[in-house]
Amino acid sequence: MKSDIEIAQECQMLPITDLAARYGLDPDWLEPYGKYKAKCSAAMERALAERPYGRLVLVTAINPTPAGEGKTTTTIGLAQALNRLGHVTAAALREPSLGPCMGVKGGAAGGGYSQVVPMEDINLHFTGDIHAITAAHNLISAMLDNHLQQGNALNIDTRRIAWGRVMDMNDRALRNIVVGLGGKPNGVPREDGFMITVASEIMAILCLSDDISDLKERVARVIVAYDADGGPVTAGDLKAQGAVAALLKDAILPNLVQTLEHTPVFIHGGPFANIAHGCNSVRATRLALRLGEIAVTEAGFGADLGAEKFMDIKCRFAGLSPGAAVLVATVRALKYNGGVKKADLREENLAALAKGVCNLEKHVENLKKFGIPVVVALNHFDTDTEAEVRLVAEKCGALGARFAVSEVFAKGGEGGEALAEKVLEALGAGQLGGPGQAGERPRAGGQVGPGAGNAPPDAIPDRADFRFLYPAEMPLKEKIETIAREIYGADGVTFTPAARADLKQAEKLGFGHFPVCMAKTQYSLSDNPDLLGRPSGFKITVNSLRISAGAGFAVALTGDIMTMPGLPKVPSAENIDVDADGKITGLF
Repeated sequence: MKSDIEIAQECQMLPITDLAARYGLDPDWLEPYGKYKAKCSAAMERALAERPYGRLVLVTAINPTPAGEGKTTTTIGLAQALNRLGHVTAAALREPSLGPCMGVKGGAAGGGYSQVVPMEDINLHFTGDIHAITAAHNLISAMLDNHLQQGNALNIDTRRIAWGRVMDMNDRALRNIVVGLGGKPNGVPREDGFMITVASEIMAILCLSDDISDLKERVARVIVAYDADGGPVTAGDLKAQGAVAALLKDAILPNLVQTLEHTPVFIHGGPFANIAHGCNSVRATRLALRLGEIAVTEAGFGADLGAEKFMDIKCRFAGLSPGAAVLVATVRALKYNGGVKKADLREENLAALAKGVCNLEKHVENLKKFGIPVVVALNHFDTDTEAEVRLVAEKCGALGARFAVSEVFAKGGEGGEALAEKVLEALGAGQLGGPGQAGERPRAGGQVGPGAGNAPPDAIPDRADFRFLYPAEMPLKEKIETIAREIYGADGVTFTPAARADLKQAEKLGFGHFPVCMAKTQYSLSDNPDLLGRPSGFKITVNSLRISAGAGFAVALTGDIMTMPGLPKVPSAENIDVDADGKITGLF
């Protein structure tokens, strides 16, 4: 079979203005970046605000394995399939980070015949959003160090600086550094370090902001350090919010591109789900919801990370709620969870599959705790046997989850029609296209709650009793324990002395009502990446707690999680090249 990039380069893309016109979007609402991608202006958002919301479908997955699951590919293929069945559908995705593109994970533009194009642009610099976030974050860093150099009027304790630096590349050598060396003209010497840009609070703020004014207010609340008395020092104290907003004035606008089958896709924001909240921007999701009957979006990594944060952070802040969740799994990945080595996954092994399907089982149970119907999408490989597929289907039936085999990688939208039918069944096809309603809590089916902007006035009956995992007023410690117990299956949580001190300070400063963003390995339901399947008899260890006051959540760092990844022994970058005509090869 052809490579992903070969398939993408053969696609006859529509000019982005033609794609927009197909879906009732005025070309004047676009700010083109070349011929095939564009920014969506505020004028588009204002115009679409008059349209009712469609229904929201979340795509998530089991814990990732080296065998691959295909969550983004399934998201794209499902959107294409729903359009083929006559339901106007758009997708909302995250932007890829250069770190994993050059490292090991690969891109985030799908695969096979379910891709977003132009895939090379999307996987590399795209419209420059992540670069703008890098510059904005590092501007605050520079202003912070300059404040120290110019006399430290805010009495900042240099031992308690909470704002490092970022870059969008995996570079382990920069995790811990010393800045300000070389004498007095070069600043105040102190320890510092780099995170990857997608872990920056600025990324989270961009993804959660309603508009530039909201972004500016959030940036002003960012805690950059603590003073000698233990009080927070913010980016607003440094007077950085205006310049940061200026750097992000274009980056805050969602991007419009297309799939191989010309389904519209809004790609915007790129936080990782293992160290950040893992969802694309609220603005992009709202545009997708306004465009047609259905919006399909994804949350990063496994459902224990991305889906939980989608529900408890993004939906809580934006007033959104999904009408259904699609849980992606593969026979290969489930066998891997059952103890089969990667080299042997092509062989039928019903015993290992029966053992490993417990990972799928736990994720189905978790999603049901949010009160939404679940559809399991078995991403098909040619090595899957009938007996293996039947075993998974029977397990899903016993769990009360709908089931479909997905062939969107090999067949595009056509290969996703069986999945699309199950999703429509879960949503309740007779209610498609209805508007949403504002309310006291998120309402099912893509409706909105308080503070979510311009909610349509009319209501449709709820299709699911959508609910959060925990109430906002629950103390931070109990929120962490609830997630660990209910989602991970842990026996409890061990808080290090540093974490206990962080919790005490967070509550003292008035951040106890924040939702929790768990920073945890993506490879296991536990905080140990080697515990596959459905581990039991373990505890989660929280090492520290960071307050993202601008984003509005608390980050609990568990296990050995790192916010600056490293490159593997053989990075993907070694295979990427470009010829004299500018044609890129080796990019997946």
